Amino acid sequence: MTSKDPKTTLNATGGRRVYMSSEVVDSNPYSRLMALQRMGVVDNYQNIRSLSVIIVGLGGVGSVAAEMLTRCGIGKLILYDYDRVELANMNRLFFRPHQVGLTKTEASVQTLVEINPDVIFEEYTIDITLSANFEQLLDRTQHGGIEPGTRVDLVLSCVDNYAARMSINQACNELNMPWMESGVSEDAVSGHIQTLLPGRTACFECLPPLIVASGIAESTLKREGVCAASLPTTMGLVAAMLVQNTLKYLLGFGQVSYYLGYSAMTDFFPADVMRPNPECPNSFCRQQQQKYTEWTPMVYGKKTQNQVNHDDNDWGIEVTSSSVQPTESSAISFAYDNISCDQSATQSEAQVQIDEGQSLEDLMSQLQSLK
Repeated sequence: MTSKDPKTTLNATGGRRVYMSSEVVDSNPYSRLMALQRMGVVDNYQNIRSLSVIIVGLGGVGSVAAEMLTRCGIGKLILYDYDRVELANMNRLFFRPHQVGLTKTEASVQTLVEINPDVIFEEYTIDITLSANFEQLLDRTQHGGIEPGTRVDLVLSCVDNYAARMSINQACNELNMPWMESGVSEDAVSGHIQTLLPGRTACFECLPPLIVASGIAESTLKREGVCAASLPTTMGLVAAMLVQNTLKYLLGFGQVSYYLGYSAMTDFFPADVMRPNPECPNSFCRQQQQKYTEWTPMVYGKKTQNQVNHDDNDWGIEVTSSSVQPTESSAISFAYDNISCDQSATQSEAQVQIDEGQSLEDLMSQLQSLK
């Protein structure tokens, strides 16, 4: 199945709910989300209903990202993928066995519209690396917003090949469209997300992977009977980082991550900002760089005026500042059962000699002697 015409899915009534109620009742699907606004985390969470996002790639990361944004109440999702659901996809989240054989876009909308019928969905089962389909991606990026003829607000790349990333990179550079890229390693134990702001941060061609720089055809690297590993944990975590970053960027709260990596083997999360290359081979990237010579990365500073606001306070709880200020010379006391150790105690009083060969009984005897 190849679809180039817009296929829009509205909710059951043919319309959509624009207003997000903050009423705290079990029947309100947005009450927990709107609590972010009451608590001062987000200034105006209900703005999410006016936002539109394109997701290219509905694999282990993209499908979960689509579900998260749907549950968050995004106004509109435009979904791209050219593949079909297989049983081999069941080791990931989101897709279900009875959807095998459906296109991933069709299966996704089938599930997502049941989760939140307020969201508008467009689905396209096409390969964006083909010339005609690339033009269609350009058009939907320019005119796929909530209001007819307006731009979308963000593009998310959740693809598993460099050719598709290059197509998204080209489209976003041409249109000066912010986008976020994501990926999971072939061994399934590391991944990353990256925010790409044309002219401000490095585009995908500024710092190309070796395969792109060398011009090797990606298809020649695949071996018969060999496939990449896949873990729902890693992919789910990368999807969560991607959507969290999306929400922060679109709703204007917290620190946006320009590059955030993840290594499952060491629980390592490297973060950095990659600047654009003045000699980038992409001419549109170089043009955009001229517009943003004064740009600097954002640095999050917590708003001091943000407070947690509750509608009632039945218990009369008050938050006050302590009048006691700790000093460097203050003695810090620790207690465990009947054993106490004061930081101001002398070395001879508190010292416990521990040898590797000592038994647990010997150590307990030494601790008891400190009473």
